[in-house]
Amino acid sequence: MKVLLIDDHPLILAALQSVIQGLGDGVTVSAADSGSSARETLRKDASYDLVLLDLHLGDADGFDLLGELRSRYPALPVVVISASDRTSDVIRAIDMGAMGFVPKRATNETLVEALQQVISGGVYVPPMSMGSEHTAQFSQSPYVRQVQQESRDSGFQTMPSLQQLGLTPRQTDVLHLLLKGQPNKLIARELGLSVETVKDHVAAVLRALGVSSRTQAVIAVSQMLQKQSGFQHSSAWHAR
Repeated sequence: MKVLLIDDHPLILAALQSVIQGLGDGVTVSAADSGSSARETLRKDASYDLVLLDLHLGDADGFDLLGELRSRYPALPVVVISASDRTSDVIRAIDMGAMGFVPKRATNETLVEALQQVISGGVYVPPMSMGSEHTAQFSQSPYVRQVQQESRDSGFQTMPSLQQLGLTPRQTDVLHLLLKGQPNKLIARELGLSVETVKDHVAAVLRALGVSSRTQAVIAVSQMLQKQSGFQHSSAWHAR
């Protein structure tokens, strides 16, 4: 696995490189200390498997560079590493196609967990960055209320798993591609469905999750994966 780190702080680069190389013997890490250096690195070699991007670079706005990377290399997962953990920044990054958002104050163990989740096809966001409005909205899902009530009745407190949300196999397929940032047209093409059918499936998924947008769906699913480790290894979420 080839990883590109984009950060203009030498100490941060060194620390990240050490952590990432600990993921396995087959991991190679390259570093770029500016937006221009990152562009040149990817221009020469676009075969990277993962990018870690700092939002605050000396020569570029991190969000602008994120948008550029997602446009030029749509299959390349980007994880934002930032000194900020503001909800607005998390939501904006995920909305622009980042596959993860890890605050720099996070522990090494959290970073490893986040990267493993992204590598396995999931999305990682900070657990406390959902915001009270999202949490309240998510809790209004009838499936969520039912599962939480069953958990209380049985003496356990737990987040519902995606299997418990009542999604059909096709809706699960749609959600899998939705989490990868694919628009309805590409989802329809990959699954052999009409765009209108995909829209219906997306609407059903959002209703089941109790959210109103794709970004909120990504955050809700990420929250579930962090609470329950079992689903992130489900075959439904591996490459098809």
